[in-house]
Amino acid sequence: MTTDKAHIESSLVDILKTVSDPEIPVLTILDMGVVREAIIIEDIVQVKITPTYSGCPAMDVIGDDIITAFENEGIKAKVELILAPAWTTDWITPSGRKALEEYGIASPLNEHADKEALLGNKKIVKCPQCSSTNTILVSQFGSTACKALFKCEDCKEPFDYFKCLK
Repeated sequence: MTTDKAHIESSLVDILKTVSDPEIPVLTILDMGVVREAIIIEDIVQVKITPTYSGCPAMDVIGDDIITAFENEGIKAKVELILAPAWTTDWITPSGRKALEEYGIASPLNEHADKEALLGNKKIVKCPQCSSTNTILVSQFGSTACKALFKCEDCKEPFDYFKCLK
């Protein structure tokens, strides 16, 4: 297994696509990039997942949901949590980033831009409602620890920004 690509047997993809992130239900676990490996060994699907951050409370639910998704297809599955390499927002797929925006959550910027935005140095976080970058940081923490709360100064709407994690 490499650090930048997941190894997922193609026959398992359709089932894995049915498992949503419990905190952001418009994203699948494949969109989020938390599935690092999914292979079949001796008729048991072995799935390795990486948390978006250490201690993420959604990982137990995701593991249970993966097992249930395969059980619904008559397939036994095991889930293993792996911590290295650490998950990064780079693993969110392009379709996942688009789904985030459509759901009302601003997609993560790159590492340098993220720091500038979270320190209030630059207005570069795009409002998912009106696309303005005339936005301000309200709180370093939004609805979950991996998000920050912003407000658009043009449309006046609050929104979460998914922080860049490297």
